[in-house]
Amino acid sequence: MTDENVTEDQAIETALDEATEAVRVQVEELSELAGDDATGEPIGLDNLLEVPVRVTVQIGCARMSLGELVKLGPGSLVPLDREAHEPADILVNGRIVARGEVVTIDNTYGIRITSVQKDE
Repeated sequence: MTDENVTEDQAIETALDEATEAVRVQVEELSELAGDDATGEPIGLDNLLEVPVRVTVQIGCARMSLGELVKLGPGSLVPLDREAHEPADILVNGRIVARGEVVTIDNTYGIRITSVQKDE
């Protein structure tokens, strides 16, 4: 092994040691911040039930080229990847949580839940 390789290996080893030490110091500082002397109360599930989440209903998707996309206009039809009788996906923050049927409620769309996705 040449002196150049040894020097490069030593530099890498030194950099790794310094990075490891920096992480250790940060973890210790975080541990000190957490401490046993926390003054607040634990956050229970009841406190989280009022947190708003985005609920989205997805009835299907389509793939098309940019050329096809720019040709779309009033009256254009875009076929989706699902049949009319298939359930729509109900997503919370982008994750499927249930499926359902699209319905109308007064003059707006709604969704009737038909199944709930089980956690995996």
